Amino acid sequence: MAELRYAEAIRAALTAELESDERVVLLGEEVGALGGVFTVTQGLQERFGADRVLDSPICENALVGWGIGAATEGLRPIVEIMFSDFSLLALDQIVNLGAKLRFMSNGQFSVPLVIRMPGGGGTNHGPQHSQSLESIFAHVPGLVVAMPSTASDAYWMLREAVACEDPVIVLESKHLYFRTAEEVDENGGPRGFGARVRREGADLTVVTAGRMTHQCLVAADALAGESIDAEVIDMRWIWPLDTGTVAASVATTNRLAVVYEAVEFGGWGGELAAWVAEHRFDELDAPVARLGSVRSPVPVQQHLEDEVVPTTERIQALLRDLAGY
Repeated sequence: MAELRYAEAIRAALTAELESDERVVLLGEEVGALGGVFTVTQGLQERFGADRVLDSPICENALVGWGIGAATEGLRPIVEIMFSDFSLLALDQIVNLGAKLRFMSNGQFSVPLVIRMPGGGGTNHGPQHSQSLESIFAHVPGLVVAMPSTASDAYWMLREAVACEDPVIVLESKHLYFRTAEEVDENGGPRGFGARVRREGADLTVVTAGRMTHQCLVAADALAGESIDAEVIDMRWIWPLDTGTVAASVATTNRLAVVYEAVEFGGWGGELAAWVAEHRFDELDAPVARLGSVRSPVPVQQHLEDEVVPTTERIQALLRDLAGY
């Protein structure tokens, strides 16, 4: 199996899709000659040509609109938006066109479009380049929302996204792009839209996604020294939301914490907390605990960002209080 970093795994998935299906095309700002601002698409234009790996103008609304049109006409476009924050310039195309065409055409059109975008904090890019917008996309009917947390998931979830007949938003963590390499089996890996238990535990359930998965695993391992055994579930897909895996875990631990990088108020984790409170209330021995980012722009300086985005220390404190309830 190949040893790949998160960014390299995404490049490998793009390569595999471009090789295996001539309908796959890649479009975005600086994805060609430059190879992407985070080098994710490095070498792809040289290998597959400028007619399949296309540099676009600096106009997110136009490039997403092109991708939607190309998808309805039989291609399988992969659009890269340089930072997820810039997707707001294309919301009309994403929300009012791409997400609605299957419904409005009574199934005559499908939109097999993938929109990749690096999101979240951890790289000191500041307020307009560090937002976590997954809750916005999860709210929109017609969109699938992916948040891989490992190199293996970055590879296989992207390939799953390309195979999907509906638009898929793939939110990649900039912070994870160049972490330590891990083994990725390019011949077979995790498929489907389910969550994954990343750490088994008996005392409480922690549900998370994206780079917060790593923060929660570190916190859980630290609390093991205090005889608190936390089970950590990586949701992987924010929509569809795998409530079954969460329900099975809560039935055993009887406690639930939800940790996410999006702003806590109105965040996707609140939806999951509400679902458990509504459908699994009798299995809870404590109120559902929730931790997201403070409703504030993300600062540039790391010590200030740590006041906004959940840290390992704050996650530990949350879980400690939950275990002791």
